[in-house]
Amino acid sequence: MAIDSRVLDLAGTVRGWRQQLHQQPELGYEVHRTAAFVAEKLRAFGCDEVVEGIGRTGVVGIVHGRKGAGGRVVGLRADMDALPIEEETNLPYRSKVAGVMHACGHDGHTAMLLGAARHLTATREFDGTVALIFQPAEEGGAGGKAMVEDGMMDRWSIAEVYGMHNMPGQPVGSFGARSGPIMAAADEFVITVEGKGGHAAAPHLGVDPVIVGVHIISALQTIASRNADPLHSVVVSTTMFHAGTAFNVIPTRAELTGTVRTLNASIRSMAEARLKEIAIGTARVFGANATVSYRYGYPATVNHERETILATEIARGIAGPENVDGNIAPMMGGEDFSYMLEARPGAYLFIGNGDTAGLHNAAYDFNDEVLPYGMQFFINVARERTAR
Repeated sequence: MAIDSRVLDLAGTVRGWRQQLHQQPELGYEVHRTAAFVAEKLRAFGCDEVVEGIGRTGVVGIVHGRKGAGGRVVGLRADMDALPIEEETNLPYRSKVAGVMHACGHDGHTAMLLGAARHLTATREFDGTVALIFQPAEEGGAGGKAMVEDGMMDRWSIAEVYGMHNMPGQPVGSFGARSGPIMAAADEFVITVEGKGGHAAAPHLGVDPVIVGVHIISALQTIASRNADPLHSVVVSTTMFHAGTAFNVIPTRAELTGTVRTLNASIRSMAEARLKEIAIGTARVFGANATVSYRYGYPATVNHERETILATEIARGIAGPENVDGNIAPMMGGEDFSYMLEARPGAYLFIGNGDTAGLHNAAYDFNDEVLPYGMQFFINVARERTAR
């Protein structure tokens, strides 16, 4: 393990920040308290520039290296928002906000980057410039896109950008990365089935949209099993089915809602087209009508090859080669760091959270033992990538 003793000494303080953030979670773009906390810390550390309100409520801190302003600029990103989940832990620092908790570890990501910021501002042991990016609204709000569209990359001439996410089930002190797609595009669909309602005792006189909906759900699974190349991943999940108001009434309408996850642009287009064809065609077979609303969400998070190789080597220097998987399997979850990687070359990594509850789980908690590893990774990226 190659972690600077000064980073280890700082870890206790960073743990306190993380647990403080955990107690006051905020949603989406409404991360006002968190953003103010971050900005206050960055100014206290001595950042050369601190700008709030990027992408509505994002914060960017600028730190120049030992040669002062100028040189290569590298972006380091953490997300700040929480989830609308009621926390089910007995932690002394559990959420104080009803129905909201840091169930994805963004409190840990923010704390790690703050710890790296404190070390970088105190030591200036790097060339070039570091842009510390604290992003709102990763959980569905596309805060990463908002910050890019606000001109962040061009304003500070950011050349590369790096981020990471904790991963339950992956050992503490380990990293995972891969070139190419590492997380999926995340799209949403709503299928509305219009049938003919009637009495439940006389189904032959109506067209039951519930039966139609069930057949649509089943048929949608053929997109993965019969339309997609078996070597290309696609997930189609119907997650909501709403119909009816009484036990003895066949409803007129049913609504199916779900998500499509893909890693490949051509598979994404195929899945959209087939979903519409299957829904409309299946409804027609039963004498019903179906309409489909399909909304593209986050694009796939696609790592750049050169930057991923470099980031993987940096991680190996911290954790040891045996603790870094440079060809980890991609996840089918979505991540809006994808927008930053579309704007600039860079890489997104996973960092082990140990044997904890899973992400988006009411029993989840970020593992504070991870903090020094994440801090050191950000610090080493700043040292090695600003010098190039």
